[in-house]
Amino acid sequence: MSKTVLTIDDSRTMREMLNYALVEAGYKVLQAVDGVEGLEVLQAKGDEIDVVITDINMPRMDGFGVIEGVRADPNHRATPILVLTTESDAAKKERARSAGATGWIVKPFSPVKLVEAVRRVAA
Repeated sequence: MSKTVLTIDDSRTMREMLNYALVEAGYKVLQAVDGVEGLEVLQAKGDEIDVVITDINMPRMDGFGVIEGVRADPNHRATPILVLTTESDAAKKERARSAGATGWIVKPFSPVKLVEAVRRVAA
Protein backbone atom coordinates (compact mmCIF):
# COMPACT_ATOMS: atom_id res chain seq x y z
CA MET A 1 0.00 0.00 0.00
CA SER A 2 1.36 3.43 -0.89
CA LYS A 3 2.18 5.91 1.83
CA THR A 4 0.36 9.23 2.23
CA VAL A 5 2.09 12.59 2.57
CA LEU A 6 0.35 15.72 3.86
CA THR A 7 1.87 18.86 2.29
CA ILE A 8 1.19 22.24 3.90
CA ASP A 9 2.24 25.35 1.96
CA ASP A 10 0.53 28.65 1.16
CA SER A 11 2.09 28.76 -2.33
CA ARG A 12 -0.09 27.04 -4.93
CA THR A 13 2.95 26.59 -7.19
CA MET A 14 4.89 24.90 -4.40
CA ARG A 15 1.94 22.60 -3.60
CA GLU A 16 1.75 21.63 -7.27
CA MET A 17 5.50 20.94 -7.44
CA LEU A 18 5.34 18.81 -4.28
CA ASN A 19 2.28 16.95 -5.55
CA TYR A 20 3.94 16.20 -8.88
CA ALA A 21 7.22 14.96 -7.35
CA LEU A 22 5.51 12.80 -4.73
CA VAL A 23 2.79 11.32 -6.96
CA GLU A 24 5.46 10.45 -9.56
CA ALA A 25 7.30 8.57 -6.78
CA GLY A 26 4.17 6.60 -5.89
CA TYR A 27 2.88 8.54 -2.88
CA LYS A 28 -0.68 9.63 -2.20
CA VAL A 29 -0.75 13.38 -1.44
CA LEU A 30 -3.12 15.40 0.72
CA GLN A 31 -2.72 19.18 0.62
CA ALA A 32 -3.43 22.17 2.86
CA VAL A 33 -2.95 25.90 2.23
CA ASP A 34 -1.86 26.85 5.77
CA GLY A 35 -1.23 25.43 9.21
CA VAL A 36 -4.84 25.70 10.37
CA GLU A 37 -6.10 23.70 7.38
CA GLY A 38 -3.18 21.31 7.75
CA LEU A 39 -4.17 20.40 11.30
CA GLU A 40 -7.81 20.06 10.17
CA VAL A 41 -6.74 17.59 7.47
CA LEU A 42 -4.62 15.75 10.05
CA GLN A 43 -7.68 15.47 12.34
CA ALA A 44 -9.92 14.24 9.51
CA LYS A 45 -7.49 11.88 7.75
CA GLY A 46 -4.89 11.32 10.47
CA ASP A 47 -4.83 7.55 10.34
CA GLU A 48 -3.88 7.74 6.63
CA ILE A 49 -0.99 10.22 6.99
CA ASP A 50 2.54 8.80 7.10
CA VAL A 51 4.61 11.99 6.63
CA VAL A 52 3.93 15.73 7.01
CA ILE A 53 5.79 18.34 4.93
CA THR A 54 5.27 21.92 6.06
CA ASP A 55 6.44 25.37 5.12
CA ILE A 56 7.42 27.72 7.96
CA ASN A 57 6.13 31.11 6.77
CA MET A 58 2.35 30.90 6.23
CA PRO A 59 -0.72 32.95 7.16
CA ARG A 60 -3.07 31.97 10.03
CA MET A 61 -0.63 29.41 11.49
CA ASP A 62 3.05 29.05 10.68
CA GLY A 63 5.05 25.83 10.42
CA PHE A 64 6.17 25.99 14.05
CA GLY A 65 2.49 25.90 15.07
CA VAL A 66 1.96 22.96 12.73
CA ILE A 67 4.85 21.02 14.26
CA GLU A 68 3.60 21.70 17.78
CA GLY A 69 0.03 20.78 16.78
CA VAL A 70 1.09 17.50 15.18
CA ARG A 71 3.23 16.58 18.19
CA ALA A 72 0.37 17.44 20.59
CA ASP A 73 -1.79 14.77 18.91
CA PRO A 74 -1.08 11.44 20.68
CA ASN A 75 -1.61 9.57 17.38
CA HIS A 76 1.10 11.61 15.63
CA ARG A 77 3.87 11.98 18.19
CA ALA A 78 6.08 9.83 15.96
CA THR A 79 4.83 10.95 12.52
CA PRO A 80 7.82 12.30 10.56
CA ILE A 81 7.66 16.06 9.86
CA LEU A 82 9.84 17.59 7.16
CA VAL A 83 10.17 21.38 7.05
CA LEU A 84 10.41 22.74 3.50
CA THR A 85 11.23 26.44 3.53
CA THR A 86 13.29 29.29 2.12
CA GLU A 87 14.61 29.85 5.66
CA SER A 88 18.16 28.71 6.38
CA ASP A 89 18.60 30.41 9.75
CA ALA A 90 20.22 28.09 12.33
CA ALA A 91 18.03 29.42 15.16
CA LYS A 92 14.86 28.62 13.20
CA LYS A 93 16.18 25.14 12.38
CA GLU A 94 16.87 24.55 16.07
CA ARG A 95 13.43 25.87 17.02
CA ALA A 96 11.81 23.47 14.52
CA ARG A 97 13.94 20.56 15.75
CA SER A 98 13.07 21.36 19.37
CA ALA A 99 9.37 21.47 18.47
CA GLY A 100 9.65 18.00 16.93
CA ALA A 101 10.62 18.38 13.25
CA THR A 102 12.36 15.36 11.76
CA GLY A 103 14.22 17.13 8.93
CA TRP A 104 14.77 20.43 7.11
CA ILE A 105 14.84 21.01 3.34
CA VAL A 106 15.63 24.42 1.84
CA LYS A 107 13.66 25.71 -1.17
CA PRO A 108 14.12 25.53 -4.05
CA PHE A 109 14.21 21.77 -3.61
CA SER A 110 15.44 18.96 -5.80
CA PRO A 111 12.52 16.55 -6.43
CA VAL A 112 14.94 13.61 -6.23
CA LYS A 113 16.33 14.73 -2.85
CA LEU A 114 12.82 15.46 -1.55
CA VAL A 115 11.62 11.96 -2.45
CA GLU A 116 14.79 10.45 -0.91
CA ALA A 117 14.12 12.37 2.33
CA VAL A 118 10.48 11.25 2.40
CA ARG A 119 11.50 7.63 1.76
CA ARG A 120 14.10 7.81 4.52
CA VAL A 121 11.75 9.19 7.20
CA ALA A 122 8.76 7.06 6.12
CA ALA A 123 10.67 3.78 6.24
